[in-house]
Amino acid sequence: MPLNMNREVFITAAVTGSGSTQERSPHVPRSPEEIANSAIDAAKAGAAIVHCHVRDPDTGAPSRRLDLYRELTDRIRAADVDVVLNLTAGMGGDIVFGDVESPFPVREEGSDMIGATERVAHVAECLPEICTLDCGTMNFAEADYVMTNTPGMLTAMGRMMTELGVKPEIEAFDTGHLWYAKQLVKDGVLDSPALVQLCMGVPWGAPDDLNTFMAMVNNVPEDWTFSAFALGRNQMAYAAASVLAGGNVRVGLEDNLWLDKGVLATNAQLVDRAATVVSNMGARVIGPDEVRAKLGLTKRAPR
Repeated sequence: MPLNMNREVFITAAVTGSGSTQERSPHVPRSPEEIANSAIDAAKAGAAIVHCHVRDPDTGAPSRRLDLYRELTDRIRAADVDVVLNLTAGMGGDIVFGDVESPFPVREEGSDMIGATERVAHVAECLPEICTLDCGTMNFAEADYVMTNTPGMLTAMGRMMTELGVKPEIEAFDTGHLWYAKQLVKDGVLDSPALVQLCMGVPWGAPDDLNTFMAMVNNVPEDWTFSAFALGRNQMAYAAASVLAGGNVRVGLEDNLWLDKGVLATNAQLVDRAATVVSNMGARVIGPDEVRAKLGLTKRAPR
């Protein structure tokens, strides 16, 4: 396929995530104040979008508490730097089965299954400009854990997001997730052109080799906007690969803790490194207002 490098690139900072990274780096933020401050620093370093989860301030465990999301979004909106707010809606679809001979009942520890309305309650409460929609079910790295997103659940959540005026960022962990995302647009659940995040190297989704990456890229409709990331040491390589393939960039401590070998990163440092990669390729890093114009977003305060 002909080279179609993106010359106007936005950077998303995935600030903390919900994975077990709290004990591996002191730079992973935990409280709403810490997460907000890290997001603000990332915005000052060049991130046009900040993608945020919240965690229990005491334990660091992933959380769905509305008060934590409210505090986080209020702090980011009150900051002296503008940024597009992107909240996760990935919580609430977690099943951890029993052992291989007795999968039921599922384990209470780690399982978190709730209904569609509750899964987007914080989105309705905080009204970010973007929220994520994990567009499929998949086995994650843990032996008995499944991330569960059925077609019925995705249809219900997608309709709620669209009706709220919040743009879904389709999280595609494999080619089948893109296939179903296109069906959601065809069914009128999601608006077109859509926004996609290509998630590479997450066990056991799409591996982060370039052949698989280009298969993912080639399954994104031409009028859609995509971004991409890879976990761990390939994070910056995929910043370059995504721009070269016509996409945008995601970096951050949700996906990678390291700036260099043996050097733990902050979110701002990862954004700054990604911005350098983009500019050295001859592209321009765009800001939040240009992203809003590109994606048809409207900055809003919560209801």
